[in-house]
Amino acid sequence: MKTIISVVALTLISFANSTLAADAEKGEEIFTKNCMSCHSGGKNIMAAGKSLSKADLETHKMNSAAAIIELVTHGKPPMPAFGKLGTINAADIENVAAYVLKKADAGW
Repeated sequence: MKTIISVVALTLISFANSTLAADAEKGEEIFTKNCMSCHSGGKNIMAAGKSLSKADLETHKMNSAAAIIELVTHGKPPMPAFGKLGTINAADIENVAAYVLKKADAGW
């Protein structure tokens, strides 16, 4: 009985993770519309040392979806708080985070 419950639980968790996974392609659309003016090609026109490169994301502890979601939602001057302003909804912020991490892994 425990084995059956474990298998069912793992199946449900896997299904939930796959259906709730952020969509990097959708994130690209949102990024292009809202973020490209300051972060074209993964750069940062306001602070060059805080680009979206994998190395800079790691250095500044922004190399996780949670950290990126927090920053995009609440902002940090000069970056606006897209989530608080209602410019980007929570699901799309998750998609942007997935896109940024995917592009950083690929070297922009």
